[in-house]
Order: sequence, then C-alpha cells, then structure tokens
Amino acid sequence: MNRFKKILVTGFSRENFDENVWERIKKLTYTLVFEPAKDVDCLFSRFNKVDKELIDSLPDLRYVGLLATGTGTVDLDYAKKKKIAVSNIPGYATESVGEWVFALILEHLRDLERAKQTARKGDFSGNGFTAAEIKGKKFGVIGLGRIGGRVAEIALGFGAEVSYWSRKRKKELEKKGISYEQLDNLISNCDFLSLHLQYTKDTAGILNEKRINSIKKGVIIINVSPMELVNIPALEKRLKRGEITFILDHPDEMNPQDVVKLSQYKNCLIYPPIGYVSKEGRELKQDIFVANIENFLKGKPTNKVN
Repeated sequence: MNRFKKILVTGFSRENFDENVWERIKKLTYTLVFEPAKDVDCLFSRFNKVDKELIDSLPDLRYVGLLATGTGTVDLDYAKKKKIAVSNIPGYATESVGEWVFALILEHLRDLERAKQTARKGDFSGNGFTAAEIKGKKFGVIGLGRIGGRVAEIALGFGAEVSYWSRKRKKELEKKGISYEQLDNLISNCDFLSLHLQYTKDTAGILNEKRINSIKKGVIIINVSPMELVNIPALEKRLKRGEITFILDHPDEMNPQDVVKLSQYKNCLIYPPIGYVSKEGRELKQDIFVANIENFLKGKPTNKVN
C-alpha cells in the first residue's frame, strides 16, 4: 500500500482517537504531525476552515480527511479544482443523534431538570408538574437523510403524525407512513420541528425570517444541525415573545455573541455538542475515518464529497 509523506492533524488531538487507531494511521504515513508543517500531502480536519488560502499554502496536498459529517468548512469546489480528494464520515452517529433528539424533547416536556432538583431537596410529591405527550402531535422533519430518517422513524414509534421535507423524495420512508410536504407548509403546521440538514450555500439561512414568523405558537424546534441554517435575529424576536421553544446543541460553532443573546431566553435551551457521543458511535467513526484513508491510498476513495 502507498503511504503519505506527511499527515498534518488540525482541529483535534490524540484524545479523539483510541491508541490502536493512531497505530493504524501511523502505518499509512511516514510522518505524523500536529503543528503547522511543510510538505504536507494529507490533512486531517475537524472544524477548521479548509479554504483557498490554506489549500494554496499546502502545494503537495492531495487528500483531506474530515473527522465530521458536515462539509461546510471546506471549499470543496477549489479542492476539486486542485485535484484534492475530500472524504467525510457519514452515518456513524445515526442512532446516537436520533436518540439524542428525543432525549432533548423528553427532558423539556417532562421538566426533568427541575424534577431532579426538587427530589434532591427532599420533595417527592410531584406537585406543580405538567407534561405533554408526543403521541398524536404533528412532527415535522426537515432533511430526511440518515439521521433525519431515523428521527422520523422514532417519532412514528411515539405515535406522532410524521411529515417531512427534503430536497429529494424518500419513497421508502413514505411507505412507512411518513408524509412529504412542501417546506413552507410543513414549517407552519407542525407541533415539533426537527432540523437535519448539512450546512451548504443552498441551506444557509433556510429557516429565514418569513418562515420563522410562520411557525405557530407553542412549537418545539430542535436543531442538531449547524445554526447557520437559522436566521438568528428573527429567532430571537420569536423567543422574546415567548411563543416557541428552541433547542440547539452546536454553540461551540457559533458566534459567541449570538450564544450569549440566545442564552438569556428560558425558552431557548442550549446543550453542548454531545449528541454523537456514544461508545458505538465513537468506534464506528474511527473505523470509517481510517478506512477512508486506506481506500484512498488503494486508489478506491470512499465517502468522497467533491
């Protein structure tokens, strides 16, 4: 098998992989570095921008391995022009994130944080708590890829009326009872909205001011995708009126000022990006990442996105 001359690791550290995985990677290169270097022909990246400037600074670069599913941080067109392959890691956290979405919903509906705090104070009466069920509600999924499709299936299991919008119709899932709707109609009629789109130039701001204003009162919106999908000033106006609940888990990728603005609203629930965190997801993520590298060196690239 061919080897890379030098792999540069950016945006993550040794702790992100198990030691046996690093041993596999070392067999695929002559040199592995974690600091900026020259003569790099392979780049590992997590959330760092891989733009024209960076690409031009690495003239020997021929492969970018993304430790992520999203590709919005990479100038894919320019990389393709420079004949640099870019591979991502799709599907590794489908189950983890799908389950996480409902953990977020149930934590809110059942007021679990307050329940735990109340019990710790010795009050086991249950007085003052209310809840709502998912069953019978209209559950909208925006983006029916791997994770969106799994979320839709789980919502069906709860007995919700599930509808979706995606850039491509998903006939197999429609056969299971998941209905297709036009995006604007879906947004304005659901009790729950779950966003599952990658951030691209086409999806940026897809939840725009007009659509945010069309959301009916009382809706719970869950966004486990990048917040670039959302018009934040318009969202803030709806939050300020106390009309909707918005749940997100990508504050680490946001403008810190926007995080501060949103965090002042009790109806905006912000979590760290841990939806993908599971033992099973970690193992699968590592396997796909290394397999992508091995397959590229064999001349048969996998999960290539450009």
